[in-house]
Amino acid sequence: MRHRNSGRKLGRTREHRKALFRNLATAILVHGRITTTEPKAKEIRGVVEPLITMAQSDTVHARRQAYRVLGNHQLVKKLFDIIAPEFKSIPGGYTRLVKLALPRKGDCAPLAIIELTRGGHLNAVSEGDKDKGTAERVAGASSGKTKKAKTPKVTAAKSTARKSSSSGGNKPKSTHRKIGS
Repeated sequence: MRHRNSGRKLGRTREHRKALFRNLATAILVHGRITTTEPKAKEIRGVVEPLITMAQSDTVHARRQAYRVLGNHQLVKKLFDIIAPEFKSIPGGYTRLVKLALPRKGDCAPLAIIELTRGGHLNAVSEGDKDKGTAERVAGASSGKTKKAKTPKVTAAKSTARKSSSSGGNKPKSTHRKIGS
């Protein structure tokens, strides 16, 4: 019996759960909305809502406590300067949980969307930032210099050479070694 045992274990160790909640909280604060399983969404409310409440006080101590959970200075700055002021007028209930009708395809797990009830800070993302990765958006990379990975170009002569060499023999190679002489 689970008398006086609160919270869900989610089939993970304590350290794994802590990392999971940290990652989900970061994703919610960056994107404003995520889709995850229903039990995870219910548990993450207990991490995100106290962070927003803490951010409304805007003290150095509160910022340090938020950094202990989030581990990213730029995200803490966004939480205190952009997200928390939007929720200043409401006493609680900063997140909304919407259960999805269809379960996940692979394992039939019930899915839910968890989102922030006020999403005005999401409109601040410009069109140029949508091309960059999440880490660069959170970090606020102002340099504007992002390198794209170069893909090698294959010429027509090389591609025909590859086709002819790969389709050369239909005889499979033997992978068994001969035992003895």
